[in-house]
Amino acid sequence: MKTYLKTLARTFGKHITRFLSIIFIVVVSLGFISGIGSASDKIKYSLNDYYRTSRVCDFIVKSVSGGFSAEEIAAFKESFGEENVMCGAVFDADVDYGGAKRLMRLCFMSEEYAPQWNVCKPEVLSSALPDGAAKGGYAYFEAADNRILPMEAGTKLTLDFKDILSQLAVQNGEEPDPRLGMIPDGMLSKEIELCGEIISPLTFGKDGEPSYLNPADTEIPDTTAAVNGLICLEGIIYADVSAIPQLISGMIGTTDVWIAASDRTEFNDFSDRYRAYVDEATAEIESLSGGSDRVRVITLYDNYSFSALHAYAEKVMLIGYILMVAFLFVAALVTLSTMTRMLDEERAETACLKTLGYSSAKIIFKYLLFAALATGAGGVGAYFIGLGVSDLIYRVFNYSFAMPPMSGRVAIVFFLIVFAVIAVTTLCATLIAGAKLNSESCAELLRPRPPKAGRKTVIEKIPFIWNALSFKYKSTTRNVLRYKSRFIMTVVAVAISTALVLAGLALLDLCLFHGVNSPSVTAIALVVVVFAGLLTAVVIYTLTNINISERNRELATLMVLGYYDGEVAGYIYREIYIDAAIGIIIGMPLSLVIMYFLFEIMAMGSFATVSWFVWLLGPAVVLLFTALVTLLLRRKIVKIDMNESLKAIE
Repeated sequence: MKTYLKTLARTFGKHITRFLSIIFIVVVSLGFISGIGSASDKIKYSLNDYYRTSRVCDFIVKSVSGGFSAEEIAAFKESFGEENVMCGAVFDADVDYGGAKRLMRLCFMSEEYAPQWNVCKPEVLSSALPDGAAKGGYAYFEAADNRILPMEAGTKLTLDFKDILSQLAVQNGEEPDPRLGMIPDGMLSKEIELCGEIISPLTFGKDGEPSYLNPADTEIPDTTAAVNGLICLEGIIYADVSAIPQLISGMIGTTDVWIAASDRTEFNDFSDRYRAYVDEATAEIESLSGGSDRVRVITLYDNYSFSALHAYAEKVMLIGYILMVAFLFVAALVTLSTMTRMLDEERAETACLKTLGYSSAKIIFKYLLFAALATGAGGVGAYFIGLGVSDLIYRVFNYSFAMPPMSGRVAIVFFLIVFAVIAVTTLCATLIAGAKLNSESCAELLRPRPPKAGRKTVIEKIPFIWNALSFKYKSTTRNVLRYKSRFIMTVVAVAISTALVLAGLALLDLCLFHGVNSPSVTAIALVVVVFAGLLTAVVIYTLTNINISERNRELATLMVLGYYDGEVAGYIYREIYIDAAIGIIIGMPLSLVIMYFLFEIMAMGSFATVSWFVWLLGPAVVLLFTALVTLLLRRKIVKIDMNESLKAIE
């Protein structure tokens, strides 16, 4: 047992670089993937918590036939509970603001309309009124950072109720009240003064709120770009009904009823259960109102803020799934290469353990433990990296939405799924390589593998090219294809990394130069570029480190022959850059596949919109990270111990 523990400790000490390589590849790949996926969960959790705590209404019932009667309101309260029903007058109208007509949503509330503001009560951010002052003739306005139109306390608006009532009649498909024609122009004008800021729990999108003037079958957009196709509001005013002349107050009546579900656990990410509840309650509301032709029921599925934010969360999740495939493939490839080479270097030690009577299971367990601890340590680091990425994305969403408070619930499901995939992949690769190694006899394991023989390359069959190359370039050409598995792994890894970098830059280009004003997409694009670049660096560092370890004797021989440090390093560098160049060439068409899926998910952008400089910048980013790796590896190359390396048995 003591011998086994000593060999275990020796394995960890000898292969500390490989141990760190696995940690880094897991941190980069899992940290990025879990960060993207957890951001989606965090948005959904926060939206759910906000729904449950804000008393936001589930239904806005708008009358399209002249307002609700007292009997209909009583029926709503009896069916859904008085504490879950609130009444008022809400409509969209052109309002005189600064000498120009602006489309605004007017929400008239009072003690008569809303006894306790028990549903959809706005949060008062600031008020210019002294404590206890009456609100007669005043109005609160939607927070400036939540609307397109900036307004300040003290701003005066002129409400021309003759004009407003005419607009309201047209919205309802009716003829204006004949009594309005007998009233002189200007007689029903009322000036109100804005007295403070509020945030409505129903509207937290910053890209504009769709107007009620849109057709009833208008689909609420799920992207910021699509909202431009709608008539959008420039402000929302919450006014006290005392601002309305007595005559007009009776003519407007109760146009809206807000209804909140009594069970606030129903929402749950727009689940099927909630959809069934909404359909059932909508049918009941229409029945209590005298038929579907007399009312328009607006649910949270029709609410721009809720539906758009939920749709964005779904898009982020889908982006995570697409990028997860690419990142996991590279991580598995590099881990397989690392563990396979490590086991190959441990052939003699494995033979000794078998000679001492240790079973294959115990021998393989040592390497499984090595891989498991490296993956676990990487998973711990990746979890915190993922938290940082998800928090960053959530906070960036504040540029497009007045985001609800971030939920304290831990979004760990996506992390656990991806971590389980990486762990299983790593352990399976180690198990397969270990089983293959242990299938050999002790005599075979003690006999070192002969170095791979050099072979003629395709270029050698083209004499006018081959003969023009110097010795060092002929040697490099042969070495690139000498270890085919390592060459393929490097090229594939760089190709996928290049494709990810180009896809991220394409999204960034879409946001910065093609009118898609979406800070959240911009942030995701930047995160993709940075992590794809880091993935390139970790992959090239790991595989090149293996390359150097395999060729210590060869490099030491060059040093003995009098090669300068720069020439010895260049011997490896040339191979790195050739592999990277081939990977970049393959990665460029591969990026089109990833771009296609991203454009489809985001419902914006196309190949034609990608600027020409993106195709130059992408390879430049990959080469930059490659250059950083070569600088890090230079010391390892030039510090090779010539004596120890030349004494090694081949």
